[in-house]
Amino acid sequence: MSEQDNKWKFLIIADGTPEFAKVLRLASKRAAKVGGSILMLCIIPPGDFQHWMSVRDIMEEEQLTEAEIMLRNYNDEVKRISGIDAETVIRNGKPEEVISEIIAEDHDIHLLVLGASVDGDPGPLIKSFREVLLNVLHMPVLVVPGNMTEEEIDKFV
Repeated sequence: MSEQDNKWKFLIIADGTPEFAKVLRLASKRAAKVGGSILMLCIIPPGDFQHWMSVRDIMEEEQLTEAEIMLRNYNDEVKRISGIDAETVIRNGKPEEVISEIIAEDHDIHLLVLGASVDGDPGPLIKSFREVLLNVLHMPVLVVPGNMTEEEIDKFV
């Protein structure tokens, strides 16, 4: 078994939610502490607009551009927090399907880190985890409450 085989890779889902900032901080600090890496995944959900192909194509192009900018900004933050340059991936599809596919493709992923809103609705990723992903994933999942402070996160790692 090589050193790379022992390297922890944390999968985080960049979704622009307020709780994602907590996920990003915790995963960045924890990966740095254990000598791991981060795979930051942005999922573009399937579009509902099917009337005109050219309009749909323009919308998809805009979503891709926005996702690239968001991932660059988040990667800058990961680097600032931990010194790690995150691997970034953008995929189209249903979140639970895309997450399952990525985990099946990348055997270096050891931990899925999700953020949960604490204001009633835990968020679509947590719902998807409970309803679909829990049945198909065979790895630990860390759920970071959206109300954790930076100090609490720093103490945890």
